[in-house]
Amino acid sequence: MSDMRMPAAICTCCFRHCRIQQGQTGFCGARGNMDGRVISTNYGRLTSLALDPIEKKPLAEFYPGSMILSCGSYGCNMNCPFCQNYSISQADSNMTRWTYVSPEQIADQAYELRSDGNIGVAYTYNEALTGWEFVRDTAKVVRERGMKNVIVTNGCFSEDVLGAVLPYTDAFNIDLKGFTDDWYMRIGGSLEMVKRFIRKACAGAHVEITTLVIPGENDSRDEMEALSQWIADIDSSIPLHITRFFPMYRMTDRDATDVDTMKTLQSIARSHLKSVYLGNL
Repeated sequence: MSDMRMPAAICTCCFRHCRIQQGQTGFCGARGNMDGRVISTNYGRLTSLALDPIEKKPLAEFYPGSMILSCGSYGCNMNCPFCQNYSISQADSNMTRWTYVSPEQIADQAYELRSDGNIGVAYTYNEALTGWEFVRDTAKVVRERGMKNVIVTNGCFSEDVLGAVLPYTDAFNIDLKGFTDDWYMRIGGSLEMVKRFIRKACAGAHVEITTLVIPGENDSRDEMEALSQWIADIDSSIPLHITRFFPMYRMTDRDATDVDTMKTLQSIARSHLKSVYLGNL
């Protein structure tokens, strides 16, 4: 039970600016109020740890053919009805099993896996930046071991959060879930915040972008034209992954994205970008 005598704390990590009472967590389920301070309540609490091909992040042009130790916790600041990892992204500490692993332990394990082709650590599965402090601390140690750091994120975070992790990050895969304010409002995000995040991330690390194509929602030719042109205005060499939707979570009433639609959107994006990959075909 929260202590109402303690002041509420405002979390400034993302556009939500959650007002969190003592002992409670914000929308993401991973940031809470402790004695008037906002802290990461999922720090070091891993729900997933696996050695994955780098292409699964997905990253196509960052050390292709290599492996990367991938870790995830719980929590997310968005609520996409098509989420593939909803069992952990939409969970908090009371809804899923987790094991505490320190930054040093992860870095040590990553280093030991070099003989298996491992190049470093990827922060993924749930929304990694709900626990940006753990990402920052782990990435520092991984960098000291001479290895790489990859962050998979929806990019819906403040410039302060990005500034904390960017000096230790070698590559990002950032979800650009569409290119209209209306769609972002419906899935609980901020398009403008994501756009700012992408621009600044590109200035300091390798960036690849993923767009999951939802039938009847973000699959129009005009939207892909605008999205790919915007990316090209930053750098036409930024790789774009156009990913096929399959029924999932609260969108099991939809059909999978039509393959011909995927190919048409790829053709449109290729008129602006050098590298456009299709995923989940």
